[in-house]
Amino acid sequence: MSTSTSQKTILFLGATGGVCLSALRRAISAKHTCIALVRTPSKLLGLLPAPHAPPNLHIIQGNAHDIPSLVRALTSPSNRSRLVDTIISSIGGAFSFSSFSIDDPHVCETGINALVAALKQARENGVAGSPKIVVVSTTGVSEAGVRDVPLLMAPLYHVLLKDPHKDKAALERGVIASGERWTIVRPSLLTDGGENPGGVRVGVEDPVGRTVESKAVGYTVSREDVGKWIFENLVEEGEKGGRWDGKAVTVSY
Repeated sequence: MSTSTSQKTILFLGATGGVCLSALRRAISAKHTCIALVRTPSKLLGLLPAPHAPPNLHIIQGNAHDIPSLVRALTSPSNRSRLVDTIISSIGGAFSFSSFSIDDPHVCETGINALVAALKQARENGVAGSPKIVVVSTTGVSEAGVRDVPLLMAPLYHVLLKDPHKDKAALERGVIASGERWTIVRPSLLTDGGENPGGVRVGVEDPVGRTVESKAVGYTVSREDVGKWIFENLVEEGEKGGRWDGKAVTVSY
């Protein structure tokens, strides 16, 4: 694993979910300044190794759809006139296998719109900075005309998961249109397993130009490994992490 050239201030949205939690744990251990905007702080604390928040973790109670809460969370605790360096968002709704949908079919779309509005408001309030936005999307929503899911899983993705994937597509359009720096992470079907000793494969797409630079078609990947990839490549790689700017990265086994 590469090491960071400097400590960063990182905002985590969806920190109680597996992908974001995986990245958050690693960022805490690496001594980055971490901010987690969560609806229930006790839930997050219950998922961390220690019963109390470490000194470099700042927990803010609030909703990732609430612009005032986001504005509070976007500023660095050590310098309220500066925005955070990185925003990692893996917010999503609760999935129901009975309906093959989520409780809020616009959860991701609403979230990215609120985040962009909060960044604008913070800057209007005199807060400076250009954070990099990392959003967790999914495979199966590419508009590049190239299949990025196994053929056997195509019915699941394009029929049964149609509504959740429409929301992820709206998330991607929102972050692309934001005018901010961004990277989209597209995991394969997420599992609750641990790290894979063999690591992960990545594919790279330019979603603006709709061109595929490399493919990584796979069935599954664990939330743990996706969070690890995000941390190692989009947090710890320093300036090298810029190679992922403006890209959609598939992460799969």
